[in-house]
Amino acid sequence: MNFNFTREQVEALLPNAIGGADEWFKALWDALPQYEINTVERVAAFIAQCAHESGGFSTLEENLNYKAATLTKLWPQRFPAGVAEQYAGKPEKIANKTYGGRMGNGPEDSQEGYKFRGRGLLQLTGKDNYRACSQALFQDETLLEDPDLLLDPYYAIHSACWFWSKNKLNQFADSGDLTTMTKKINGGTIGLPDRIQHYEHAIEVLSS
Repeated sequence: MNFNFTREQVEALLPNAIGGADEWFKALWDALPQYEINTVERVAAFIAQCAHESGGFSTLEENLNYKAATLTKLWPQRFPAGVAEQYAGKPEKIANKTYGGRMGNGPEDSQEGYKFRGRGLLQLTGKDNYRACSQALFQDETLLEDPDLLLDPYYAIHSACWFWSKNKLNQFADSGDLTTMTKKINGGTIGLPDRIQHYEHAIEVLSS
């Protein structure tokens, strides 16, 4: 790190982090420099984006427990009225239909949509991403066999760092371009105001 990065800063930024600040600080301290996420701006952007995606590091698994109306609003082509009711409140079925047959997953009945649902700080999703991340972190297919490893803070951080590096997000942190960064992470600009709020808070805390 090229600035004084402390446990107290992590605690101030992530008061609701699952398991408390100690484990997260250790994981961040270990992982971030390996991916050159080592300036105030880069660390602030990383923590801000991860905090938005994970509810302030409080959840490391995608919540797919949707009501019928929400399913139709989010995925109108997959869950039109009349179909959505059959899936509402059934996270496994929702994931298998939503993610089945794409991102390297098998068809809906393969159940790979649920197996490779969003996990980790940046919600790694889909078999292709799990395989690529696994090759980077383990040099094998460990994450295909045990995707729940991404629920461990150490691997949750490293998977997010891998995604960050793969998508060359440091450049957008350097220029303060949170909009483009968010599009790379989310595919759109969902939650941009909250991400910016997290970022501005992180800049303030990490600069103190």
